[in-house]
Amino acid sequence: MTSALQPVSTTEAVTKRPGRWLALSVLVLAVLLVAVDATVLGLATPYISEDLKPSGTQLLWIGDVYSFVIAGLLVSMGSLGDRIGRKRILLVGATAFGAISVLNAYATTPELMILARALLGVAGATLMPATLALIRNLFHDPRERSLAVGIWGATASAGTAIGPIAGGFLLEHFWWGSVFLINLPVMAVLVVVGVKLLPESKNPNPGPWDMLSVALSLIGMIALVYAVKEAATHGIGGEAAAVALLGAGALVWFVRRQLTLPTPLLDMRLFRNRGFSAAVLADLLTILGLSGLVFFLSQYLQLVQGRRPLEAGLAELPAAIGAVAAGLIAGRAARRFSVRSVVAGGLAAVGVALAALTVLDQSTGYPLLGAALLVVGIGAGFSFTVTADVILSSVPKEQAGSASAVSETAYELGAALGIAVLGSIVTGVYRDFTGPAGTPQGAHESLGGAVEAAAGMPAQQSAALLDSARQAFVDGLSLAAGVGAAVLLATAVAAWFMLRDQRLEGGV
Repeated sequence: MTSALQPVSTTEAVTKRPGRWLALSVLVLAVLLVAVDATVLGLATPYISEDLKPSGTQLLWIGDVYSFVIAGLLVSMGSLGDRIGRKRILLVGATAFGAISVLNAYATTPELMILARALLGVAGATLMPATLALIRNLFHDPRERSLAVGIWGATASAGTAIGPIAGGFLLEHFWWGSVFLINLPVMAVLVVVGVKLLPESKNPNPGPWDMLSVALSLIGMIALVYAVKEAATHGIGGEAAAVALLGAGALVWFVRRQLTLPTPLLDMRLFRNRGFSAAVLADLLTILGLSGLVFFLSQYLQLVQGRRPLEAGLAELPAAIGAVAAGLIAGRAARRFSVRSVVAGGLAAVGVALAALTVLDQSTGYPLLGAALLVVGIGAGFSFTVTADVILSSVPKEQAGSASAVSETAYELGAALGIAVLGSIVTGVYRDFTGPAGTPQGAHESLGGAVEAAAGMPAQQSAALLDSARQAFVDGLSLAAGVGAAVLLATAVAAWFMLRDQRLEGGV
């Protein structure tokens, strides 16, 4: 596919920066930092629920406020990196990410935990756009860049494996806050080594950073996602409708302002490229379909099937293995076959795997669950790697930060919407379970609350409460998996048509 936004020239393609692979090793540490943090939260959720005693709504906020904030700030931080330097914003963000992880570890109330996760979102918004933008500027040869993006994605997937395993070990030997402290050594290595190895890059003519656009982006994204969450949890009411109108109005104003500014925060012309728009949409809908399941999977493994934290972490390993393997060969596969076949095929595979999980019950054997997770990992690895490559190769390198931010915004917005919508489905089904006489209201707020309540009840009542609560949780999880499967299969069909004639660039 040709486009006015396709910037790579022959001169640029043959320029190979010395030390680029060592620099990439530093960038993937930042990806590892974010991936590990995202996965250990799900594993620690039962312990956080037991210790801090959040309500069901607070528990969802702990899970998704990070995504709310990061989705609202990614475009702004990507554009800021284009202006002040991607290396600078990456190192500052990594330092802040590590420091705020300490606040997460020592949170003493649900409210403080929610605040800590929100602040972590501010720091996290600086990391992912900067890493992809630096890859775009480090690797000018398209085939090398495809491999670099594959390594970048494989590291994120490896982080999703390392997080549960390391987190499971820590949770069996220490208190739940220790899972957040593992960010500190990774952050330290990233900053110390990154200062020496990473080259600085930025837009030579960036223009001013428009603060009104920053505010509109933040208000619009957070308000819109909050409205969806409230509507999914409590139904469409006056508050949800008002907040949705506020968010939509802010985003419309944001878009109109970008079209009139001489140097916009986000160049809206990027979306004229069909491949760019299709890749962004595919990422958003894929994560939306997956995130609700991922958020509740650790609770299913631990609180329903009774697995220890480390065992639960190991049980999730097939997804990471599949994603790593697929990510490393995705670029080659897309060139040999086609972009749309690899992306659509990967999405369809994830959809089929989610559909298989609709038959989950309390005693489902691991072979089915492990096989489904492996297919999810392979499909997601192919899809996400190729869409990231399409997005990066569709824009001039001076706009790499903004384009990467759009990609990551789609990812985080999809995660927030997925947890809000699919998570609310699980919570809504769960709350309606019928427990034995004397069941406290807290047992209906979360499965962790039910487990805690059962511990103080007579044996017969305790067993009845746990069986009823676990069955309701599994019913909600199965329904969420079915909705996710439908979303993924529909996205696969859309990607097949929207990515028609899209090709990855060839190498030298």
